[in-house]
Amino acid sequence: MKTINKISFQDIESIPQLVKDFLDHKIEGFEENTFSLDNFKKQIHLKQNSFTLDKRNVLSGALERQLSGLELSSKQNENIENLRLPNTFTITTGHQLNLFSGPVFFVYKILQTIKTCTYLKQNFPDFNFVPVYWMASEDHDFAEINHFKTENNYYEINEKSGGAVGKIKISDTFFISEFEKEFKDSIFGTELILMIKEAYKVGSTLTEAIKTLVNRLFSEFGLLIVDGDSKELKNQVRETFKDELLNFGLYKTSKEKVDFLTKKYGKVQVNPREINLFYLSETRDRIEFDGQKYIIVDKNIHFTEEEILNELENSPEKFSPNALMRPVYQETVLPNLAYIGGNAEIMYWLELKDYFTEVNIPFPVLIPRNSMLFLKEKTVRKIEKLNLKIEDFFQNFTTITNNKMLEDNIILKLLEEKENLLLNQFSELKKIAETTEKSFGNMVKAEETRQIKSFKRMKKRLLHAEKIKKSELLERLENLFLDVNPSKNWQERVYNFSVFFADDGYSWLETCLEEMQIEESKLIIVAI
Repeated sequence: MKTINKISFQDIESIPQLVKDFLDHKIEGFEENTFSLDNFKKQIHLKQNSFTLDKRNVLSGALERQLSGLELSSKQNENIENLRLPNTFTITTGHQLNLFSGPVFFVYKILQTIKTCTYLKQNFPDFNFVPVYWMASEDHDFAEINHFKTENNYYEINEKSGGAVGKIKISDTFFISEFEKEFKDSIFGTELILMIKEAYKVGSTLTEAIKTLVNRLFSEFGLLIVDGDSKELKNQVRETFKDELLNFGLYKTSKEKVDFLTKKYGKVQVNPREINLFYLSETRDRIEFDGQKYIIVDKNIHFTEEEILNELENSPEKFSPNALMRPVYQETVLPNLAYIGGNAEIMYWLELKDYFTEVNIPFPVLIPRNSMLFLKEKTVRKIEKLNLKIEDFFQNFTTITNNKMLEDNIILKLLEEKENLLLNQFSELKKIAETTEKSFGNMVKAEETRQIKSFKRMKKRLLHAEKIKKSELLERLENLFLDVNPSKNWQERVYNFSVFFADDGYSWLETCLEEMQIEESKLIIVAI
């Protein structure tokens, strides 16, 4: 394996402009929340002064209980103990409980979290930095997480859903036998099959399954796994939830930032609701206030103000944050310095800066996670043979293809020469036409438009003709595009980690870790 390119996010067309502007310090008020050692130094100071020893003891105790069924490495046990100390901080990423981890970027974001901790330890040796994976165990969209894809197959489970997905128990294990057929002859196929069987046992919950899998992959790196579906952790955030129920705090405080982002970028990633909490029963349902009582949407459950506050006091575990409230919950219960997330995650975190100030919690450094692409060497050679760059496959590929079809085309060159000649002639004619009656000048402009349209039609027909003539080249280009972008999407959003682990095992994880960028957000391209 060798890295052949690292492309900055600023040079990739499909990266959202909001993310690019954030990285370029073009959004006022977020300069101290981007990656730099100075910003981390400030975050350490802020978090040290705001995160109490009581909170540290609650967190360590919760982790001991949540991870008690796993075989922990010495580094993990050390990290749990270190979290009780005032000089220990976390770097966090989060993700859904996708079947067998889902798309491979799940692995990349965890590895970047681990490597960031190593980098910070080198630069701040007096402090400890613990990598954390926060499980989105309370999400309820089972259809988003119940599948994964390899190069050859699509795997899916069907279970009863509607409540917090972490509580769903595995009963359907047909996908494991099919997975075994695909990977039994791979070099590290046996290891993959053992992993999937160990994690997805009948009767295990999806929370237990992902915890088992993630621990198998990352325990030696000291990664800690946090389940937010916890009474003792939610106890820490009761006052924030109470304010949300009574005063619609997040909605009101984030409005100015949401309006600013909407005006500048067209829309925000997630629109805040008046109440950004769900209620957990056998299902997970939104909480609304009708002016008199609190209603659990789609359920025959309602509370008076006194009743819902009593419920929160006695059973905080029944209240579940939505996507916007979850960052506040997370930063309340962790001594966290930075969050590593995908572009969509970073964009909704940006909506929350003013609300963090309101609830007196330090807003973390935000790090758009790196992307990775593994290409076979023969694919790289084919791309080079066509005088293309891999970057071309992340731009508008229709434009790239059209340019290739008309490359060095004599007819196109002649058409463009004649079109430019025509434009110059009409430019002279329009100047003279302005000296006479207005209707004549309008006729000249209309005739120019008509003739230029004719040239556009000719170029369009020429492209169509060249595509027929060069159908073999067109097919090669389209196939290469799918090699780089399977299912017309980024590779990391389609394939499961098993596609890469099957041939190289844990050394593939080490390669990813070694090549991972820390100080900049980039697309890293590796030839295999």
